[in-house]
Amino acid sequence: MASTSFRPVVLAETPSFPVIHLMTRPRQLPLVPLPRPVFAGRTLLWLLLLCFAISASAAENAFVNDAEPPVPSSVRPGTPWKEADTALPPWPKDADLVELVPDGPDAAMRYFIDTANLNVGTDDVVRYTLVAEGRTGARNLSFEGIRCTPRGAYKIYAYGAGERFVPIESEEWLPLPAHGGERWRHDLWRFHFCIPQAFAPRPKIDMVRSLKGRISPRQNMGFLPD
Repeated sequence: MASTSFRPVVLAETPSFPVIHLMTRPRQLPLVPLPRPVFAGRTLLWLLLLCFAISASAAENAFVNDAEPPVPSSVRPGTPWKEADTALPPWPKDADLVELVPDGPDAAMRYFIDTANLNVGTDDVVRYTLVAEGRTGARNLSFEGIRCTPRGAYKIYAYGAGERFVPIESEEWLPLPAHGGERWRHDLWRFHFCIPQAFAPRPKIDMVRSLKGRISPRQNMGFLPD
């Protein structure tokens, strides 16, 4: 029996294929250096110098640090008003009384001003003696003062009794009532005693002329409205 020989079968080599790795390392790009600011140091120095200059300018500014605002050299401080000492007047005589007719409805009283003792003090206060007479003829007397301020003010110094004046202790100046039973004080201030818009007393001769009706009261207006 013939022998059978076997030849080994050589398998063809499997062609090699490139292996593809899914997770690959990224390629590193070359670093590009950023440009360095050339003037950074100089800019900082200029900013510091500018801040210092602004601070120094503010320190030298008189309008910032002064406690009081500047005033023109022509402005002078005024003298505070001070009331002068007042002496009581003598008892009035009927021949020196001039009737004051209040503006408005007829009053229940008649009012008279003693023109002989009407005067203006060194403090610009108009002082006068007032005689208020009732319908029965009874009289009440008072010695008073009026200031010619923009809205006026009055003060009572004394009351009359037994043909003499008795002073009262009062340092308060009161507002002038424009209405009611005592509106005559407002009329004295507005129409007879004070110069309109000047806020100063009239000369005595003009006060007396005004009380006697030789100056129309309506021509004397010019103060602030009531």
